[in-house]
Amino acid sequence: MSVGALLIRNGRLWSDGAFLPGDAVLAVDGRIAAVGAGEVLARTDDAAGALVVDARGGLVHPGFADAHVHAAMAGIEMLGLDVSGAHGAEACLALVSAYAGAHDGPWIVGGGWHMSDYEGGTPTAAALDAVTGDVPAFLVNADHHGAWVNTAALRAAGIDAATPDPEDGRIERDATGAPTGTLHEGAMALVEPYLPPITAEAARAGLAAAASSLLGFGVTAWQEAIVGEYGGHRDASDAYGDLLGSGGLAARVSGALWVPRDVTLATVPAMVADLVRRRDANAARGFDTSTAKIMVDGVAENRTAAMHEPYLVDGCDCARDGADGRGIAYFGREVLAAVVVALAAEGFALHLHAIGDRAVTDALDAIEAIPAADRTRRRHHIAHVQVVDPADVPRFAALGVTVNAQALWARNEAQMTELTVPILGERRAAWQYPFGSFLRAGAALAMGSDWPVSTPDPWQAIHTAVTRREPGSDAPPLNPGEALTLAEALRAYTAGSHGLLGLDGSGVIEVGARADLCVASRDPFDGDPEEIWTTRTAVTVLGGEVVARG
Repeated sequence: MSVGALLIRNGRLWSDGAFLPGDAVLAVDGRIAAVGAGEVLARTDDAAGALVVDARGGLVHPGFADAHVHAAMAGIEMLGLDVSGAHGAEACLALVSAYAGAHDGPWIVGGGWHMSDYEGGTPTAAALDAVTGDVPAFLVNADHHGAWVNTAALRAAGIDAATPDPEDGRIERDATGAPTGTLHEGAMALVEPYLPPITAEAARAGLAAAASSLLGFGVTAWQEAIVGEYGGHRDASDAYGDLLGSGGLAARVSGALWVPRDVTLATVPAMVADLVRRRDANAARGFDTSTAKIMVDGVAENRTAAMHEPYLVDGCDCARDGADGRGIAYFGREVLAAVVVALAAEGFALHLHAIGDRAVTDALDAIEAIPAADRTRRRHHIAHVQVVDPADVPRFAALGVTVNAQALWARNEAQMTELTVPILGERRAAWQYPFGSFLRAGAALAMGSDWPVSTPDPWQAIHTAVTRREPGSDAPPLNPGEALTLAEALRAYTAGSHGLLGLDGSGVIEVGARADLCVASRDPFDGDPEEIWTTRTAVTVLGGEVVARG
């Protein structure tokens, strides 16, 4: 069905790393029909009847594509107990207390607390007990790699001093071995079976709310980074299928099917067959899940990211195979390679989470094991890439692996300076988020937010990619030699991410491309880089239609 014509004028046009001549873009029936004032004037009839958007001198650029986001989780959390806006332990507990006072369910479930607000990054059950009483409480942290639980929750799940740590996680304990209230990684799964299930209605409502928020930030396309049961959340396949089928979700979306961490060499064929079945079922409902998500390791701040050398912490017992202090690799190298090769043979793109330098090496080695014909069929990518051995940097380009960067994290803030750098040490801390080195080595670069781990606003991440520090901070920039230019960062969040997600007809402003566009509140190229974060998305256009106004 025709969506008519849209004319954006008085803007500074930018696409794929460069400015375009003229100040106007005309879209007709969902596609870009003319770029530049002269070309638009030549389409007199279309322009005369078009809806006009005045950019008021702001930047006009392709819509953002978020290459790594948890929209389904974010929507559920933003409609429930969301403590991500609280800064400090007291502010967080105040929000929990207010929610508990108005909530009469069997559990208190929410998330978003920040590890840097608590000594060692590990809040206690006793503190949570004071505001929740005997109602079990389960709160995932902001990075979703740990949970804060109260005494009632520990009791409900039967977790005590005799409970062993799972292979893919760790129970925080006191000197006697008793659990103190923080569950890292796979230890969260000890409680998850007891949580009240998320209803299908709540899942749809959460996803719809998240989609609206993303569109408001100018994100017109994204990849759901975990499609499957994780962290107490249900598989989002049905919610996506329902909304896509009803027309309630207009953005260009895809999903990455979750690869369970308990897979073994013997179970690889059955696991792959199950993902193929789910991929085909989702495709029949219009939801593309032809990507598989593999979490190779954890995160650095809780010492579960997989490192080549031990963390600088005495007595770390966080390794899977012996207490060697090098973090957790969720898959043995042989199993990881078998999973990756088998999935690639079935036509899946691989989306791998790798934080530690050992995880990055293992992920690259596994992709290198894919036969060349299968490796080049799809766009494989490694997300996060926090600590990268310099020897591995050129391997991304050599293997055709895209860097899926969450640039907002590349800065000196409390979690970095108080929890991460001290356990990495100076040498490895200097290897963090080497975005500039990746580009200089010829790697393809895409970007994503990892929302609800961090804000979905692309301009905040772009600001950090360029300045390597958070807005308004006078802290030293983190590894400033790895900074990107504004053009490089903006290209990664537009053309780079669109290309990674296979959306080759969008992510650029050119005649014939999809009219997925953003009008920014200002021109961030005109001014101090330290002001990039003040840029907002004023208008979002999807398929030639205005879908959000800031």
